[in-house]
Formats: sequence, structure tokens, C-alpha cells
Amino acid sequence: MPASLTRLLSDLNTPWKMRLYFLKKLPSCWFWGVRVDKVDERQATVSIPFRWQNQNPFRSIYFAALCGAAELSTGLLAIAALQGQPPVSMLVTGLQARFVKKAAGRVTFHCDQGGALQQTVQRALATGEGQEITVLSTGTNEAGQTVCEVELTWSFKKKAVKQNAPAA
Repeated sequence: MPASLTRLLSDLNTPWKMRLYFLKKLPSCWFWGVRVDKVDERQATVSIPFRWQNQNPFRSIYFAALCGAAELSTGLLAIAALQGQPPVSMLVTGLQARFVKKAAGRVTFHCDQGGALQQTVQRALATGEGQEITVLSTGTNEAGQTVCEVELTWSFKKKAVKQNAPAA
């Protein structure tokens, strides 16, 4: 494992560093109380508590907060896949969610498709063409029951190298 990936994973698994990152770059995750429970290059686990900041009128977690936590569980794996690679742009191009049960406690999202994301990034780098992949993040409650399933489609494309114009 490259040293840059080891350092990134260490930072992602350090709670105070992630809280500062959320505050600076993803304030909704900070406000909602999202927590990175564990991440490595193959899988990520992210959780969100039920509290007043993210509740809907039906006393459950608002769907957008659930989708945000699910996106983070897949996005962390995408960021890990990009570590140490040439510049690649990444973007969510699709989202489909299925809500199965009321989300009234802590919901934990798990995605284990880091290997597939790495292959997609490598394919984007090799071909120079945009590549898409749909990954699943499953949210479970404290009893281990599935609360929701969120499929996110990520697009990866190698960034063009800027050529400096010759001086006149």
C-alpha cells in the first residue's frame, strides 16, 4: 500500500480530523452528526444519529441526510481509489434510494465495493474516457435491520493535462 494511501486512511479514521474536515468542507455532515466509523481501501462504514438537526416531521431521519451519509460511505472509497493516481475528476451522476424501514435511531451505512471503484478508476486512466460505476450502500439500524439501500453512480474521467502556451 502506498504511503500516501496509508496516510489518507489514517486521517479518514481519525475522528477529530474528520470533524474538522466536515466543518470546513462538508458542513451538512458536521451539522447532521455523521461519523466515519471505519474505512480502508476495500470498504467503508459511516453512521448518522437520529437527532433534531436531521429529523423530518414524522420523527425519523430526513431522507436527504440518509442519502448524504450513504454518499459519504461510497465517496470515501472513491477518494481512496484516486490516491496516488494522476488527476481524475469524480462526480455523482445518479442516485436511487429505497427506504425500507423508519430510521429512528443511529443508522450505519456500509459499502464494500472499493475494489470495483479502483478498477473503474484504472479503466478511466487507461482509456482516457469517462467511466461510470454504480455502487450500493446499505443502511442498517441498531438491530441490524436494513433501513435503506442507496445506489450511487459515480463517474470518473482523467483530467486533461494543461499545456502552457509558448510566450510570444
